[in-house]
Amino acid sequence: MSTLFISHDDCEKHVMLDHHPESPARLRAIHAAVGQHDWQGSLTSLTAAEIDDHCFGEVHPAEYVAQLATLEPGDGIIRVDADTSLNRYSLRAARLAAGAAVQAVDAVMAGEARRAFCAVRPPGHHAESAIAMGFCLFNNIALAAERALAQGAERVAIFDFDVHHGNGTVEIFLDRPEVLVCSSFQYPFYPGRFDEVSADNIVLTPLAAGSGGDQFRLALERDWLPALERHRPDLILVSAGFDAHREDPLGGLLLEDADYGWVSELLVDAAERYCNGRLVSALEGGYHLEALARSSLAHLIALSA
Repeated sequence: MSTLFISHDDCEKHVMLDHHPESPARLRAIHAAVGQHDWQGSLTSLTAAEIDDHCFGEVHPAEYVAQLATLEPGDGIIRVDADTSLNRYSLRAARLAAGAAVQAVDAVMAGEARRAFCAVRPPGHHAESAIAMGFCLFNNIALAAERALAQGAERVAIFDFDVHHGNGTVEIFLDRPEVLVCSSFQYPFYPGRFDEVSADNIVLTPLAAGSGGDQFRLALERDWLPALERHRPDLILVSAGFDAHREDPLGGLLLEDADYGWVSELLVDAAERYCNGRLVSALEGGYHLEALARSSLAHLIALSA
């Protein structure tokens, strides 16, 4: 059974300010790396479909979705916050990114694939239930979790290894014990929200600037593996941010390509142990194009093994 690679060309039409690090070139770099690898039938590419409004469910209130729709600028750019803006294609791209995550969950929960990687943008893990921020409009991985629960999963686990804390995912599931959220991140660092909460279903792994692969691996084994054993999820979801790479311009952690292969294998092994291999991953950060391409490829190779 092959791994799904879900994307859409229209995600590249979302453009923010000139020279913004969250650019269409990110997806082009990933597609180029994936296209050059010999998958030997282990990878199936699918085109993402837009999310249906009813899928926003408990994640984003209808008022928030409607408010974003009123911001669509036509020609030009509208700022949502200091780092996040919209052009005329941005909301379609965001709906495709969210739709890809839901589509991946549907396929994996139906047994049509065991794993999936959504190469989409804009990213999602900073989007809170009613706040767009940090390049994010809709919380793609939270929408995936909600879809899995609606499809019959009793427990879902989300793992986020972006250099920035997944504040939106924590805010959305803070009072939801059926969803485990584990987040490793540079600390102190952006966004500075929901990074000191205390809840049984929230596992925070802050890492000091300058931490490298050894510290990262030890911390995840210490924090994530016991949480997995306690939670025993029916599906594993991954917020796959590659901006903790030592070459990335936006972070201060020092991970290497091999560290992303390692954490991906760790999560695949956990999926095999707890949930019949079911795992869905969605792209978050990663802004050095060559490092992003290499790290994404290492991630996808692990998912397709």
